[in-house]
Amino acid sequence: MDASAALTAPADWMGELAVDRAALGRSSTAQRVAEILRARITEGLLPPGTRLSEDAIGTALGVSRNTLREAFRLLLHERLATHELGRGVFVRVLDATDVADLYRVRRLLESAALRNAPHAPPGAMARLEAALAEGAAAAAEERWRDVGTANMHVHQAIAGLAGSPRIDDIMRQLLAELRLAFHIMDAPKTFHAPYQKRHGQIADLLRAGQIELAERALDEYLNDAERQLIEAFAQLEAVQAGR
Repeated sequence: MDASAALTAPADWMGELAVDRAALGRSSTAQRVAEILRARITEGLLPPGTRLSEDAIGTALGVSRNTLREAFRLLLHERLATHELGRGVFVRVLDATDVADLYRVRRLLESAALRNAPHAPPGAMARLEAALAEGAAAAAEERWRDVGTANMHVHQAIAGLAGSPRIDDIMRQLLAELRLAFHIMDAPKTFHAPYQKRHGQIADLLRAGQIELAERALDEYLNDAERQLIEAFAQLEAVQAGR
């Protein structure tokens, strides 16, 4: 990992983990710890390059070193973390190839889920509406990191229209990876605001039962976002090559 690529995690992220400790209760497991860390990555709290300290996280969550190491292994398997010999475990730094593959999978999953919208399970559209409202409220208050998190929730809800627990799990992991890619954008408002509006347009088409148009709008949305992210990674690589 290029140390210069590492971003600075918010100073309070360890405090947030201390809050998460209560959620572990007596049934704390490596899987639950991994879920907490994955959620914090998805929320943008742990940017690429953040060192995942065994001592600090273990203390914050009140879990053993063995439990934490197993949780790290799960994150490594999910491509959310990397291990560097002699240095420790770090939140993974993505590149343009990762972005292209993530969007390839998103098109397959989300488009199929949209096509299933007329047969979506009970509560699926309500979850989408809630995510849309979350994003609108965050944008109105200029909370752009939270808008990015709501973006994740919107697309998790779109995947939920498929009514498949397996697709839900795949999408949850994929969106955590995607949030790592979002950190390349140095102007969150400029990046997120246009897509926030496009969420509403896709939802309007879904409500009207215009599934094919909603799928087309989603495809255009994903194409534009992928292009923007890949261009940003290319610019970063050019800067690093020229230094």
